Amino acid sequence: MRNLSLKQLQAVAAVARLGTMTRAAQELNVTSAALYARIRQLEEEAGLLLFDRTPTGLKPTDAGREMLWAINSINTVLETCTDRLRTLKGGGGGRVGLGVVSTAKYFAPLVIAGFMESHPKVEISLTVGNRQDTIEALRNYDIDFAIMGRPPRDFAIEAETFGPHPLVLIAAPDHPMAGRRGLTRADLAEESFLVREEGSGTRSVFEEFMSGVMIRRAKLGIDSGSNETLKQAVMAGLGIALLSGHSVAAEIESGRLVLLDVEGLPIRRDWYVVRRADKVLGPASDAFWDYLAREGRRFLPDIPGGFFPESAADGLAAEAARSPAEAGE
Repeated sequence: MRNLSLKQLQAVAAVARLGTMTRAAQELNVTSAALYARIRQLEEEAGLLLFDRTPTGLKPTDAGREMLWAINSINTVLETCTDRLRTLKGGGGGRVGLGVVSTAKYFAPLVIAGFMESHPKVEISLTVGNRQDTIEALRNYDIDFAIMGRPPRDFAIEAETFGPHPLVLIAAPDHPMAGRRGLTRADLAEESFLVREEGSGTRSVFEEFMSGVMIRRAKLGIDSGSNETLKQAVMAGLGIALLSGHSVAAEIESGRLVLLDVEGLPIRRDWYVVRRADKVLGPASDAFWDYLAREGRRFLPDIPGGFFPESAADGLAAEAARSPAEAGE
């Protein structure tokens, strides 16, 4: 019955409920002849009678009852669809595809939990990757938007900042420079550095910060794309590393890592929520975007030690404005 239409199904339902072709035709605002033709076409396609004539009117046959079951099932699906569309329209339900760079995974789940308190029916699909993977996901429309520190520049985007993103230099607690004040970049020249992979925003900031200073790499044969690997290597005493302050806040709080007091640090950047300029967000995604832009800052980890004292804030902001490199992951 590939040619079955909703009008035919409505005809069967009306006849079964009202018992006569005349009354059903009046309800459906068609002629009795047109209604009869619809029923006859269904019966011919099914090869079975849909109604029996009885003294009290037309009654569905077994085949007619099967047809009514199908009608009820379709009505249920349509009602469910209507409810879901109503929910989507109000931003109360739906699905959001969120991509985050690896450094943002330290606070992204908290942001999601905060949003879902007021939008419990929204489904969040979270994808964590390096900067390049996240950019490709944006480029290919695989996600609705992303949290990152350095928006792409090779295709049109829309972006909003929602909080500061400081980059800091970390070391093991027993490092010789731990606790020293007023270190300079030149003082770091003989230190072993652990660095993020090529293409990482953090790597770009590190190279710019140490520009003109000869450095030596740690005797560890990796260019790690993992903040966790770098943190563990620093804690093991294999070197020092420039990383996002938000990725090391817990270790600093627990005393497993320390911050080095170096002139020009921390480097102040910003967190962005980014989407393609031509990406049309659904109600749920639009609500989450607004929530991130408005509330995202309060979910950023506190970095022990007060990393933006008022006396340094203007200098950090000015340094960030002068620098061509932007915050990294």
